[in-house]
Amino acid sequence: MRAGVVVAAQPGAEKLAVRAEELGLHSFWVNDTPMVHGDPFVALSLCAKATSRIRLGIGVTSPALRSAPATASGLVSLNALAPGRIICGVGTGNTARRTLGMRPTTAARLENFTAVLQDLCAGRSTEYREGDRVRDIRFLHAGAHVNTADPIEFVVAALLGPKAAAVAGRRGTGLISFGLLDPAGWQALHETRRHAAQDTPREPDSPTGSRVDSYVVTALHLLDEDEDPHGDAARDATGHLVLSLLAFAADTAADTPALVEQLGSDEREAVRRLLDRRGTTATAPDRHTKLYPNYLGRIAPQDRDLVVPSLMNTLALVGTRDDLLARITTLEQAGVDELLIQPVIDPPTEMAVLAKLLT
Repeated sequence: MRAGVVVAAQPGAEKLAVRAEELGLHSFWVNDTPMVHGDPFVALSLCAKATSRIRLGIGVTSPALRSAPATASGLVSLNALAPGRIICGVGTGNTARRTLGMRPTTAARLENFTAVLQDLCAGRSTEYREGDRVRDIRFLHAGAHVNTADPIEFVVAALLGPKAAAVAGRRGTGLISFGLLDPAGWQALHETRRHAAQDTPREPDSPTGSRVDSYVVTALHLLDEDEDPHGDAARDATGHLVLSLLAFAADTAADTPALVEQLGSDEREAVRRLLDRRGTTATAPDRHTKLYPNYLGRIAPQDRDLVVPSLMNTLALVGTRDDLLARITTLEQAGVDELLIQPVIDPPTEMAVLAKLLT
């Protein structure tokens, strides 16, 4: 299986991209969460100039964050700096919207956004709508400004719900998922995508590119001999993923109680403690300002008790070398092409562990 890394947009990201390339990793991704992290287009521009081989991804953007023309312009501008190395992840904006206190957009809007991006990034005219006004648009500048000749890879963000996977099938894109380490879940996503693709007529030159790869974002902790798999080191390495799910569950508990009801008793108790510790409630209109600071950042030592073992095992890869390789093999057999880790403790070291394990 291929290996890659996901980081927050911040000064110095380009140094991590250089190191990832030196280690032989396949891709380097930057989050698009405007109210939490920096801008991914700025960060990836620096990465594009500093590297020559590694693929560069935005993971992920959304029509609820950016207009399609502006997003396409950013993508083809990056493609001019790093020809054929750009990946664009697209989604409903679940996290990025919730950090604004807003809800994600719809699958229909996501599909239209993806279609417009694919057309524009391939140099084609496309139909663009704002309200009742519809116009055909295309890039009016050419030459050194943008690169629409080299293909840009698109992937749709999906969890277990079928709607996003169906969008990927209809648009001919790959998939990316966060913390989905269940092989059966991946098989279901691939089956949904396959059926949607079969049912969708497609022009010979559409969509952009031909890659339909699948990526999973997780955290990885290689245990030392006799190390506690749920000790402080393992919790620190994986806690950012666990707290991201707990924050999401706490944020949506009132609107979507079914999600919390699916959690185990220890997990529901962790949600309750998180709300109490952050000084908010599941119905407070400003709860997003209390739940999402430091989102996907290194957890504080006092929050280690929230990193319940069941969620560590569900969302992250913790184990001996043999344990990790066995779980990764089952994911590969389920159709996952690339394992992306989101390191927070010591990114260069964590990337080196991943590279040694998989490359």
